[in-house]
Amino acid sequence: MTPVKATINSDFSAGFEVQQRILDAALKHGYTEVCLFAIKIALEEALVNAIKHGNKLDPQKHVRIEASITPKQAEICIEDEGPGFDRNAVPDPLSDENLEKSSGRGILLIESYMSQVSWDHGGRRVRMVKKNDHPHSDR
Repeated sequence: MTPVKATINSDFSAGFEVQQRILDAALKHGYTEVCLFAIKIALEEALVNAIKHGNKLDPQKHVRIEASITPKQAEICIEDEGPGFDRNAVPDPLSDENLEKSSGRGILLIESYMSQVSWDHGGRRVRMVKKNDHPHSDR
């Protein structure tokens, strides 16, 4: 198992550094290219949402990232210090009235690419799990 823990300021470049550490760990554990792409997209969207929508780009607020990567699955939790949100109140980006809006796709991408997704702590925390398509028992 490879753990990754970080607390970052509301800064996109710091988020991408942690994203790369998680992807490197998944690669080391034999994740397929398809799984790596899924983790990359979901992680990027979750980090952007935490920094931009959760913490409102406030440099005084932090984002906590915890990941546990094994050959079988990657579990990633991201929590911001924002006001939270109600997942059920987020408009469906695929409904006709929302198709031309430029925002609202991040949650859809996260939930589409990951094997399991849950929102808790009032919407301030997302837990994402990606199962590895072809885990190697020897790694």
